Amino acid sequence: MKTTIKQLSDTKLEVTITLGAKELDDAHKVALSKLAKSVKVPGFRKGKVPLAVAEKNIDPQALQEQLLDDAVSKAVAASFVEHEIQALERPAVDVKKYVPGESLEFTAEAEVLPKVTLGDYRNLKSKANPVAITAKEVDEVIERIQKGFATKKEVTRAAILGDETVIDFVGKKDDIAFDGGTGTDYSLTLGSQSFIPGFEEGIVGHTPGETFDIDLKFPSDYHVADLKGQEVTFTTTLKSITELELPKIDNDFAAKAGPFKTAVEMKADIKRELKAQKEREAIEKLKEALAEELAEVSKVPTPEALIHDQVHSLQRDVQQNLQYQGMTLEQYLENLGMSADEWHDSTELREQATTRVKIGLVLAELSKVEKIQATADELAEHIELYRKQYANNPEALKQFEQVEVQRDIANRLITEKTVERLIELNR
Repeated sequence: MKTTIKQLSDTKLEVTITLGAKELDDAHKVALSKLAKSVKVPGFRKGKVPLAVAEKNIDPQALQEQLLDDAVSKAVAASFVEHEIQALERPAVDVKKYVPGESLEFTAEAEVLPKVTLGDYRNLKSKANPVAITAKEVDEVIERIQKGFATKKEVTRAAILGDETVIDFVGKKDDIAFDGGTGTDYSLTLGSQSFIPGFEEGIVGHTPGETFDIDLKFPSDYHVADLKGQEVTFTTTLKSITELELPKIDNDFAAKAGPFKTAVEMKADIKRELKAQKEREAIEKLKEALAEELAEVSKVPTPEALIHDQVHSLQRDVQQNLQYQGMTLEQYLENLGMSADEWHDSTELREQATTRVKIGLVLAELSKVEKIQATADELAEHIELYRKQYANNPEALKQFEQVEVQRDIANRLITEKTVERLIELNR
């Protein structure tokens, strides 16, 4: 077998392979053995027909097609392994010359995993943002805890922010009620920002039993296309107001809120937790920033096959998030003003996909350069964590026995360790 490799681009190769009589003879034998299993010849059981007899009863054209298929598949696989070519798609084969029994020449063209040239990954500029906790943030947490221990009392005074209310409302645009704008016996905490800006503030100052109009304008980025920037009127009836009486912040309250002896101890613990949370968030943002910066300073060709896969992955993520929000893909596309095909080919989606591909490729290359691996113990530990997470799902548990799934977990672990290494190198 003779192989010649031609680089068509940074991400695509054309491999020309020539096979001689020996390789074609081997392929002939393999093809004959395959086809002989289904040949029916009087006097012989199916699958037991001698090859010499079977060949006389096989369509020559079918034999040649099977021979070529076997010869090409074996040669491509052997050639790509020998030259360490990682194809990202099934190679497109084009037979150039075929002399039965003598020679076969063909080309195999495919997108391949490109060569990545890392930039100076030890001197990146991204740094973690400093973490600071304000007294206001601590007070907000304490207030949320207070509300959990608050006593409630129905009142007849005018509504203020913080009150729990029950309302009926009908939203109209041009005096016509619009979909999703009507509610009956709806519970609403004023100041929760559950409604569009201005609605909750419009209830403040009114008393139970009052019916009044709240004139508003929907935000220009509202998720329903027909309501974006539209002026509407909500005819609202305030049915009841419940006042929340918050407990006093003292040592007794602290003891109820957690394992604290004093309010000072409780506040200190809240501050520590907030700081730890912000530090975790800062590290996650730093990981993203370093990975993106490394991709920017490196030479990273982006194969179309990988971009295509990432576009579909991003679309699946969007659809999953839409389900959580109770929104359909059709509604989402309507708000974007795009068809499904236009969305798939949109510049924004392709740019996001391209960035993902670049980051994935540079981190994979960095893991090789820094010789980062996942040990058997680390892999077992991660698999066990997944098993505990899906302990009540027998079907899901079975997947962790599959080699492909374990390999995927190992790759994720290597990526995590690579990003952590990137942080270490840029402290």
